[in-house]
Amino acid sequence: MLKSLFNWKVLLNLVFAIVVFVGLVWLTFRWLEYHTRHGQEVPVPNVINKSVHEAVKVLDDAGLEYEVDSFKYDPKYRPFQVLQIYPSPGSRVKDGRAIRLVVNPRNWAPVAIPDVINKYSGLAFQRLDQVGLKVGDTIFEPSIQKEAIIRLLYKGNTIKPGTLIPRFSTIDVVVGSGPMRNISIPNVVGLTVKEARQAIARSLFEVGLVEHEDGSKDESDIIYYQDPAAGDVRDQGMQIDLWASKRTPAELRAKVEELNSIYRMKIDTSLPPIHYEEVPNPSEPKINELTPVTPTAVPKKDNPKPEVVKSETSKPAATAPKTDNKAKTTNTTGNKPVTNTTQPSTQKPKAKKVVVE
Repeated sequence: MLKSLFNWKVLLNLVFAIVVFVGLVWLTFRWLEYHTRHGQEVPVPNVINKSVHEAVKVLDDAGLEYEVDSFKYDPKYRPFQVLQIYPSPGSRVKDGRAIRLVVNPRNWAPVAIPDVINKYSGLAFQRLDQVGLKVGDTIFEPSIQKEAIIRLLYKGNTIKPGTLIPRFSTIDVVVGSGPMRNISIPNVVGLTVKEARQAIARSLFEVGLVEHEDGSKDESDIIYYQDPAAGDVRDQGMQIDLWASKRTPAELRAKVEELNSIYRMKIDTSLPPIHYEEVPNPSEPKINELTPVTPTAVPKKDNPKPEVVKSETSKPAATAPKTDNKAKTTNTTGNKPVTNTTQPSTQKPKAKKVVVE
């Protein structure tokens, strides 16, 4: 077996295989050297602070490729100024290597308008500030959504949520100030459903129930009845119900009368007006100033006040008026006449005292 291994034919085949293997390895490295341009390196030129157009021209002349990356806007630098370069200037790279340029954009990066429509104004302002937008003028407009965002304006034009505008742009907001009061309801009887919707929207109302006589949804049907009636006043945003038909209101007079009996309140003016008079309280008797008031004896308590005894020679009190028509009575048990001082006078008495003789 060893003798056959050292046969010249075997050795020749082994040498041939080794030569072929070495040749293939040499050819592979030569191909890689040619393909990768081994040893052909060029320095990266310094294009920082140049404009992007100048930097691209320099890189083309050096046989290098380039990639432009828009960095965040910095107002301290010129628009389209090269701020950074990768690899760094002076590095040696192969011919055809792509160089990355970081360029200052012309303006701030665009941001999308957030969806703040119909949101409370306080939360909407906070959301706009978070995305980098500034709120300019606040315009109040009548709306049933008080303190809610109705529209957003950018340079005087209405913008929708999702629109891209430069960051730190100033936008104006339209905020609802509450509904208007006492608006006259328009007359839409005789109009088509489509025309009635437009007239109701112009008057700041909303369309409520729309009942078609034939059950269809034809917008060309004619309105023959509405509720509330035309000329009534309502607040902004109130709904107006409509009844529509392909026939004219004159042909539906009976139907209109039927609806009037349901939705229109009738006031009977044939009844006499009602007068309201004040009825005196029977528990409180009327006091006639011309009728004298007879004082009543008040029962005395255990500790009565000292009585005032009037003698024959005593003079009447200074406050009591003198009268000539005093009623005199004769005491049946004695001979002395008794003067009755409790007889009221014709004038309205003041505070009286009970005098006992």
